[in-house]
Amino acid sequence: MSSVQAPVLKTGAAESALVYPWKSSPYSSHSALLRLFPGEGRDRSVLDIGCGNGYLARALAARGFRVTGIELPGGRRPDFPASVDLMERDLDQGLPRFFEQFDYVICADILEHLRQPAHLLQELRSVLRPGAQIIASLPNSGNIYFRWQVAWGFFPQHDHGLFDRTHLHFYTWRGWQELFREAGFQIRSIEPTSVPFERAFQDGRSPVALRAAEWISYRLAWLWKTLFAYQFVVTAVPYDDPASG
Repeated sequence: MSSVQAPVLKTGAAESALVYPWKSSPYSSHSALLRLFPGEGRDRSVLDIGCGNGYLARALAARGFRVTGIELPGGRRPDFPASVDLMERDLDQGLPRFFEQFDYVICADILEHLRQPAHLLQELRSVLRPGAQIIASLPNSGNIYFRWQVAWGFFPQHDHGLFDRTHLHFYTWRGWQELFREAGFQIRSIEPTSVPFERAFQDGRSPVALRAAEWISYRLAWLWKTLFAYQFVVTAVPYDDPASG
């Protein structure tokens, strides 16, 4: 299975900023994304596509990066970080006009929400400096839980996670590879993430037990990415960028 489209479901503009809270686990996509950035930003520029309420953007700005975020109109909350420049835009209408290029572009849990993710990726080529890269987190619809649900004839609609009701596309690893390749990008690195047990079980269970479960999930994901990875965190560069080697 590469890509399966679900019916388009509209949600409130502010919802995307509310249903994707910060995941503190060292085995989460947020931690994996941040590990791919240098410890010191040194005024390098970052474009955060679908930045939500600025969780990643805030952390990067604190390291010294210049961060610009894009989020749906009305998605900004009062506690959005003042250190981050925000542009409000419906990404299904394309990128806003930029007068600069960026050293990094983050696509964290956003491509699967767009009607034409390949079109956005193609547009991003114009805002990347030579040697720049996209850093993305991508849900895995080949995950064993997803397969098990579908095999038994279920396709639930959840507020977040692999069956997020606002996902318009459901890609396996092969599907993600095809999407990036067709948009003119080569994936240079991949790290799997664990099942976010800290989010799934918020009922007072032992933090030690939850972290142990995440560690086991993370190790299984490294052993068999396409079956056990909850998400893939990747870096990608344009095929025709001479600085990419």
